[in-house]
Amino acid sequence: MSAYPNAAAVTADSESADPCCAAPLPVLGRDVTVPLVTGGEVTYAALDYAASAPALQRVWDDVAAYAPYYGSVHRGAGYLSQLSTDLFENSRATVAEFLDCRPDDQVVFTRSTTDSLNLLAQVVPAGCEVFVFETEHHASLLPWRDAGVTYLDAPRTPEQAVATLERALAGRTATTEGGHGPALVCVTGASNVTGELWPVRELAAAAHAHGARIVLDAAQLAPHHPVSVRELDVDWVAFSGHKLYAPFGSGVLAGRADWLQDSEPYLAGGGASRKVARRADGGVDVEWHTTSARHEAGSPNVIGVYSIASACKALTEAGFDSLVARERHLIAKVREGLAEVPEVRVLSLFGDDAPRVGVISFVVEGWNSSHFAAALSAEYGIGVRDGLFCAHPLVRTLLGSDPQDPGECGAPEAAPGERSLNAIRVSFGAGTPDEHVERFVGAVKELVRDGAQWKYRTEDGRCVPDRG
Repeated sequence: MSAYPNAAAVTADSESADPCCAAPLPVLGRDVTVPLVTGGEVTYAALDYAASAPALQRVWDDVAAYAPYYGSVHRGAGYLSQLSTDLFENSRATVAEFLDCRPDDQVVFTRSTTDSLNLLAQVVPAGCEVFVFETEHHASLLPWRDAGVTYLDAPRTPEQAVATLERALAGRTATTEGGHGPALVCVTGASNVTGELWPVRELAAAAHAHGARIVLDAAQLAPHHPVSVRELDVDWVAFSGHKLYAPFGSGVLAGRADWLQDSEPYLAGGGASRKVARRADGGVDVEWHTTSARHEAGSPNVIGVYSIASACKALTEAGFDSLVARERHLIAKVREGLAEVPEVRVLSLFGDDAPRVGVISFVVEGWNSSHFAAALSAEYGIGVRDGLFCAHPLVRTLLGSDPQDPGECGAPEAAPGERSLNAIRVSFGAGTPDEHVERFVGAVKELVRDGAQWKYRTEDGRCVPDRG
């Protein structure tokens, strides 16, 4: 039976000779209009893809086509249960193909990147040393509570990142037997603050040369660039569906099986257990699965899993060469536009020429970032993000602020030249039309030149239009 009933492919316009001029992929909500505080309505410009990307229309259509066939997975005798099980396991195979996994790798479905990395943190062997740069998203920075963690300073070039990691790994303390215990490096593929690409292959080589393993946080990389576990030579990769145009609450941890098989299940319960029996002494013996099911206890999120598989297929069929070329075109539009505004400072670790995905953070002289973002939304219908982006140490480093300074925003009366402790982030991707980034650049220039047209106030720590 087919695991993809009535699924219809929707891809970018393949007739364009110039890939940067290809049409954006259709996304849900592309025609939504929002009210402006100054009057009237405008089509919403969703430029917060780095937080959650809109669902691809293809994904929504595939899910809608499957929904009438929805049933429980695994062990169900009914037709819908069997079809849903087929779809669920075929989705696992689709994700493995999308990531170019090795034959023995396991694909475990989770709730998100955060969930995936917390799962991995639970299964690392006893005595494992973890190495993580301070530049990471909190999902990568914080889960390692039961391991010895070395936090590495923010590098200023890709080469410095590799050299910093090599020094840290070379300085590990030997065990009493003269060798080294297990070690794990956690690194992002693309920064959720600056969008800059990290030298993953080189970092993986450095880790393996020192007997360590490496997990790639691909939450910001997978929606924009192809990710090959084999080519990058990473041991695990984690990503979220909601950033991959599949916002239905699922994520992925894919990679080597041994640590996953040798640990206790992430959650104990049905699905993870293969056999449960009472003992003569009244206790219970449990035999856990050795497959991915070991860490997928409970009824799985079939819709979320299928939506990820659908997104993987849609991006693959659209062609990453075309998607990357179009995104570079949009990046250039934004960066060139912001460069024309002297009051704007774009945040960067590796410099202006570093390759990046469609994620750009900046501050504006004389503006609190919360105020600026609120004005973009209320007066122009543009959705961006402001704050520290769940990467507090990195943003503080880029802003040059004291780590003890308060990070909350919400000060529309910020004086000219006041040091802002938050930033503005604009992010976009496969579904972004040129008009959205052009409107954004025009709005930035107009706000800096003329100021906001409306008054704003702080409410629950947020800047909002003052309608009183």
